Amino acid sequence: MVSHTYCYKSIWLSDLHLGSKDCKADYLLDMLSKTRCDTLYLVGDIIDIWALERRFSWPDKHNQVIDALINKANNGTRVIYLPGNHDEKIKKYLGMTFAKIEIHPEIIHTTVSGQKLLITHGDVFDGDVCLGKWQSILGDLLYDFLLFLNRSCFRLRKLLGCRYWSLAGYIKNKVKGANDAIKRYQLAAVRYAKKKSVDGIICGHIHQPDVQVIDNCLYCNDGDWIENCTLLAENLDGTIELIFWTESIESLTQFEQNRPIPNKQAA
Repeated sequence: MVSHTYCYKSIWLSDLHLGSKDCKADYLLDMLSKTRCDTLYLVGDIIDIWALERRFSWPDKHNQVIDALINKANNGTRVIYLPGNHDEKIKKYLGMTFAKIEIHPEIIHTTVSGQKLLITHGDVFDGDVCLGKWQSILGDLLYDFLLFLNRSCFRLRKLLGCRYWSLAGYIKNKVKGANDAIKRYQLAAVRYAKKKSVDGIICGHIHQPDVQVIDNCLYCNDGDWIENCTLLAENLDGTIELIFWTESIESLTQFEQNRPIPNKQAA
């Protein structure tokens, strides 16, 4: 595991899916213990209520994750929870605070360089991604099968002493239909950000980590802790970084926030 402590201005996490057997709680706990930040955003699907309703499973390590989040809130970190679709039942507590954790539907974050980024889980874009009911059902079934394969691959590689690798992510990247759906999601997110008159958007939901500029708008997806084990972080100098965290830490993408995002006025 990672041996250093890393300090950030802000961190974004989503799709932890606590309560699901696919949650990579070991890596998540290591990351939470080795990072410090002023603000921690929990961008939805933190607790997988859907999975818990199908089959209750709550290992002690999932309790440890909750404890770690509460401890951060109690020790000076502003923790903001924006529920998604798998934890939508928490939306009835919007505007409230529990254990010093604020619950919001969505929120705007201002970076060190003054740029405004809209934070939302991203399930509101599902209508732009799914072309029909049956396609949605088939997609869910295929994804469940992918996670089964990913679990089996993870266990085998762990037995062999190999570092983590996402089989599910590899297969998804090879499927044209999946890539088309991701592109539709990204464009829907960017359109939403533009309607809100912000410089960019940070979301999760589709388990596809990414940082890029689309149509003069910064699109960031912080990924998940089911397949990718990624977080999004704003460094103290204002750079936005996408980080892969398993046996080691790897910077996947870094965006220079101090370099202005082209806007409508400058376009």
